[in-house]
Amino acid sequence: MTLSLIGIIVIQLSWINSMILIKQEQLRHQVVDATNSVGKELSDIKSSIVLQGKGWFGKQDEFSLEMLRPTTVASRLSSAQLYEKIKKTFNANGLRDVHFEFALASTTSWDMVGYWERQSSNFLGLFNDSLHSYYSQYPIISSAGNMSESLAPNELLVIVVQESKNMVLKSLRWQIATALLFTLIIFSAFYLTINTLIRQKKLSEIKSDFINNMTHEFKTPLATISLAVDAIKNEKIAGNKEKVEYFGSIIKEENQRMNRQVEVILKAALLDKQKVNLMLQPIFVHQLIREVVESFSLQLKEKNGEVDLQVLATNDLIEGDEVHFRGVISNLLDNAIKYSRENVIPQITISTKSNGSHLDICFNDNGIGMNRETVKKVFEKFYRAHTGNIHNVKGFGLGLSYVKSIVEAHGGVINIDSVLGKGSTLRLKIPFKKESV
Repeated sequence: MTLSLIGIIVIQLSWINSMILIKQEQLRHQVVDATNSVGKELSDIKSSIVLQGKGWFGKQDEFSLEMLRPTTVASRLSSAQLYEKIKKTFNANGLRDVHFEFALASTTSWDMVGYWERQSSNFLGLFNDSLHSYYSQYPIISSAGNMSESLAPNELLVIVVQESKNMVLKSLRWQIATALLFTLIIFSAFYLTINTLIRQKKLSEIKSDFINNMTHEFKTPLATISLAVDAIKNEKIAGNKEKVEYFGSIIKEENQRMNRQVEVILKAALLDKQKVNLMLQPIFVHQLIREVVESFSLQLKEKNGEVDLQVLATNDLIEGDEVHFRGVISNLLDNAIKYSRENVIPQITISTKSNGSHLDICFNDNGIGMNRETVKKVFEKFYRAHTGNIHNVKGFGLGLSYVKSIVEAHGGVINIDSVLGKGSTLRLKIPFKKESV
């Protein structure tokens, strides 16, 4: 595709260049035609000069004087008159915008100029600049058989035209614009095709990662439930009420765990279709944060971690969906715990402050952190940082995507700063509840 696109562009450029050269050649032919037209008109004038208005029957002295007068076009036409004739002819030949200079020369032969009888102001400068100009010439002679044919001196009309690519490009603007338009369309189609291929490849990789993650997430609880069921079927355990209740609680806990995972996937699907309806109500965020932190006490205890609450906002009342907003706080705290560094006690700080019409909530941890590439993609659905074949952190890669969707649904924004190996900071900005009038 790339080679084809390059080939098309080369052909387009070659075609445009050929059009410019052809147009320049056409202009030169038009200039030659205009020069010939003016030259013929001047030749006719020259033929009628001798004895004009006198005839052959005048007085002999008058006849002699008339015969002695120079029979040249330059003697009868001024530079201004010559300019007007040339300009009129150029306009008639479609050369209205072409800049020209002209001269009328007396010649001893048609290839040798004697002297310039008439010339425009910038003629010599343009005539000598052969690199940026070209000229056309026409010999002015009386009509064959005319009495003035042998009496009149040789004259030469020279018209010099400035080489102007701008004028050529202007005359071809529609053709060039059309060519550029279709080239742009081809470029756009090429870009869209490549972009679609990249996206399809990315979606394929995400699908594979999601299936692998889901397999890991469901494999452990299913294996645990299977072992618990086999244990209950054992005759020795079946008669022990306490052990049956113990294994029953394990089955129930693992079942709830699987239900939570299924619920996460369903929520992600609903958010993707924008079918989640928020049940808005007043929420005191400080109280909600304390409740969520309390629910994670066992997980924190397992890692000897602790949460430092710095809820300093003077106003913590927002309008939101309590279930989903609780899910936001839970996901952020869960990530801070899950992505802690090995042999490092998790230190998590949750702080709040009032900021104009918004409540700022900040989650800071000393976990594994993220590189710049991961930070850019961390809010994408199903995205998880690459850890090779090690599945040491559970999840589908839906947590932060869910968090971002819910925060934005509440009219807020979320951003993240992270340093690999040092930790991450997530900031939420949620609008306060509007007071009713």
